[in-house]
Amino acid sequence: MIDIVLPSGEARRFQSEVSGFDIASSISSSLLKNAVAIKKDGVLHDLSHTITHNCNIEIITQDSQEGLDIIRHSTAHLMAHAIKELFPDAQIVIGPTIDNGFYYDIARSQPFSLDDFQIIEDRMMDIAKRNYKVERKVLSKKQAIELFEGLGEHYKVRIIEGIKDGEEVSLYSQGNFVDLCRGPHLPSTGRTKHFKLTKVSGSYWKGDSRNEGLQRIYGTAWQNASKLAEYLQMLEEAERRDHRKLGKQMDLFHFQDDAPGTVFWHPNGWRMFQLLISYMRKRQEAAGYQEINTPEVMDRSIWEASGHWEKFKENMFTAHCMDEDKEYAIKPMNCPGAVQIFNKGLKSYRDLPVRLSEFGKVHRFEPSGSLLGLMRVRAFTQDDAHIFCTEDQVQEESVGVCKLMLSIYEDFGFNDVRIKFSDRPAKRVGSDEVWLKSEEALLNALGTLGLKYELNKGEGAFYGPKLEFVLKDAIGRDWQVGTLQVDFNLPERLDATYITDQGKKQRPVMLHRAMFGSLERFTGILIEHTAGHLPFWLSPTQVVVLPISSKFESYASDVSSSLTKHGVRNILDASNETISYRIKTHMDMKVPYLWIIGQKEVDGGFVSISKLGSKEKVVVSLDKAISSLCTQSFII
Repeated sequence: MIDIVLPSGEARRFQSEVSGFDIASSISSSLLKNAVAIKKDGVLHDLSHTITHNCNIEIITQDSQEGLDIIRHSTAHLMAHAIKELFPDAQIVIGPTIDNGFYYDIARSQPFSLDDFQIIEDRMMDIAKRNYKVERKVLSKKQAIELFEGLGEHYKVRIIEGIKDGEEVSLYSQGNFVDLCRGPHLPSTGRTKHFKLTKVSGSYWKGDSRNEGLQRIYGTAWQNASKLAEYLQMLEEAERRDHRKLGKQMDLFHFQDDAPGTVFWHPNGWRMFQLLISYMRKRQEAAGYQEINTPEVMDRSIWEASGHWEKFKENMFTAHCMDEDKEYAIKPMNCPGAVQIFNKGLKSYRDLPVRLSEFGKVHRFEPSGSLLGLMRVRAFTQDDAHIFCTEDQVQEESVGVCKLMLSIYEDFGFNDVRIKFSDRPAKRVGSDEVWLKSEEALLNALGTLGLKYELNKGEGAFYGPKLEFVLKDAIGRDWQVGTLQVDFNLPERLDATYITDQGKKQRPVMLHRAMFGSLERFTGILIEHTAGHLPFWLSPTQVVVLPISSKFESYASDVSSSLTKHGVRNILDASNETISYRIKTHMDMKVPYLWIIGQKEVDGGFVSISKLGSKEKVVVSLDKAISSLCTQSFII
């Protein structure tokens, strides 16, 4: 007899061994139809998995996130199967699921192109219609190596060679296709119907640019046709909003091969960038922060003391000074510099908390294939802050940071914010007692504010727990931006102290905090969130004054001067191009307002206003038009 306990607490008894199919079928036919896997005592298995003893069972359906991940991973195998049938010389490497889809790395001498996608998709659909049974098999490490050597899948052999001796290797087969995989998978290929290949890019074996290059084909898969169509529509909208395209159109920035992963800011973009800094500076000053600036290049010894040289060196840019025979690093993080400033001069408990903010430029090595416009760069500016406080002040300071962050995101139109809490990882520094204090401080801060959170079990930094703030943009995408981390480690490593009320030296607790995170990345997110229709206060040029012809230029110049006098960023465009061409140019550059000047406007002291995103034109007096602008929300 086998007793199965369901999540509801209901127990079901079976006479002999059963499978996930049997359990789902015993509950309802509709559940069997939607089931994709089972979870036995918290561990995922295929529906065909045989159960021989009493346990807790959860039926995983396609409507759950775990079920959707299984659909996507099975679709990755379907794609690899199709590629092997179409291009037998290709070697399949790895194919995990990712947000909204999957990818598979492929080794092939001839590059794939978007033109190949339809052929591959057609073959995928054909294999799905064959409805092959998907079967799991376990081999010894030696047997698995022999199998994949015989198939000519050398990358699979290298992966298996990395498995510990004595461990079993699980494989999945469908038809004549076999792949190395832990599973679970859908029971047959006929369950994978709603998919689309989306893009191809370069990658490297094991993600290391020193290794051989591979090709990465991305795709998406969903439970039904409507969800697939909805996602593809979102991709089209994302393409329209692409910050790289809009950045060029709005003349904000560009990239070039001479400085990979580094932004060339144009006047418009740099003005926007500085407006973001001015906004954040104002908010931070009001919250009691003192702004500092630390060197971008510091001696190796500081990075050794902080632990970055050991833990982060492969991501750091270093420089050797031959004249002095010394090694330096371009800073990848701002925190060690902030500690140096805190350490200057004796600090008393009465001085705490000390809140030091910095718009610090940092440099981190990212593989060239991973660089993506403003979203992933090698040089970026962080709106960093480091708060030095007592243990008793951690919760209060955390509350203040959370409130400030949420207020700032709201100013930019991000009202849907998720918070993730990451607790202690397996590898960490500090005692469990200290970790418990810091974790409770963050959770109590969230509780004080009535904020919900998701648990990222074991995903804290090695030195302390953290909160991550995730924004949802206008088309439903998630972006992780702000972070708050509690650190008992760095003050110890860099010998930071304050004097207690007992006259003794004590280590402060250090809170690491960034709200935009990377200003470059936040700029890209904001451009895509607004589709380039930036808030009025943040627009590099707020008004363009357009005389219809040269005879109205004098009045247009007076209008422009009046705008400047009232603090409105504007330009006068009296170029020789036609008025329709000039209007289109500035509309493409997403200027919020175009003020058009003709005879009627000159005679009556009016301006004709065209607002971005509206087809209507309004004719009002100059004084009223300026007054209307000045009453808009100027955040800075």
